[in-house]
Amino acid sequence: MTIDYSKLSVAGIMAKEVVTVDENTTITDLLELFGKYHYHSYPVISQTGELLGIINEDIVLEILMFNQMPASGYTHLSVIRSCSDVAKGIMMTHPVTVPQDASLSQTAELMLKHHVNRVYVIDLGKLVGILSKRDIVNEICKRRE
Repeated sequence: MTIDYSKLSVAGIMAKEVVTVDENTTITDLLELFGKYHYHSYPVISQTGELLGIINEDIVLEILMFNQMPASGYTHLSVIRSCSDVAKGIMMTHPVTVPQDASLSQTAELMLKHHVNRVYVIDLGKLVGILSKRDIVNEICKRRE
């Protein structure tokens, strides 16, 4: 039996309990989160719950190692990030998002196209969940059994 993944929405398998950071979260507090939860990225949200951006391990590593890199390795963005002490100054804006009624097949295609491991699920601009490649793979494997 072939399963049509274009008929399955991400709402049913996305993680709804998401650890987020406020746009004014300090770098120190972010580092504590990365040490505590071991997630690869954290969504940055506004006071009203709107998704503003994300902070991932690459950004954190860039900040931690900034003074150790040769100046020739600096980019404009890395210099700007090194001057900030809050999440909104270092976050990556415009993360890959999908609506909660997006299909599994559409979402997988989007992830592969943009080379991302997770997408952020939004409803009316507000973050309602996260879906990772691992979530999709697990769901497909479960349905094949």
